[in-house]
Amino acid sequence: MFQNIFGIHEQALLLHGRRVGVIATNIANADTPNYKARDLDFAAVLGGADAVLGGSPQGALPLAVTKAAHITFDTEPSAAADLLYRNPYQASLDGNTVEMPVEQSAFAETNVRYQASLGFINTQIAELTLAINGQ
Repeated sequence: MFQNIFGIHEQALLLHGRRVGVIATNIANADTPNYKARDLDFAAVLGGADAVLGGSPQGALPLAVTKAAHITFDTEPSAAADLLYRNPYQASLDGNTVEMPVEQSAFAETNVRYQASLGFINTQIAELTLAINGQ
C-alpha cells in the first residue's frame, strides 16, 4: 500500500536536488575559461523513473528482484541521469558557456518545482497522519 504513496514526487525530489548541484557548479565556474555549462534532461530522466514506478514507455518492462539471491540494480533516476551540455545563447570569447541569467532562471525554476513536490509529499503525510489518528 505504501510503496507508491508519493508517486513520482519522491524521484522528482532526488532529481531536483541533483540539478541544483549541477547548476551551482555551473555558477561557481562562471569565470573559468573553456568551462562548458551542464544540465539534466529532467523530462527524459523522469520518464525513465516512470518505467521504474510501473509505467512502461516504449513497451519496456521494468526489472524486479523477486528473490533474495537475485542481483540488485540501482533504480534511482538520478543514477541514470546523464549530464548534457547546455548550448549558449551568446558565445563568449574565453569559451565559457555559462550564462548567469540562464543559470539563475534554471535555479529558481528548480527551487519552485522542488518546493511543489515537497509540499505534495507533506500533504500526503499529513493526510496519512490524520487517517491514522482517526480525527
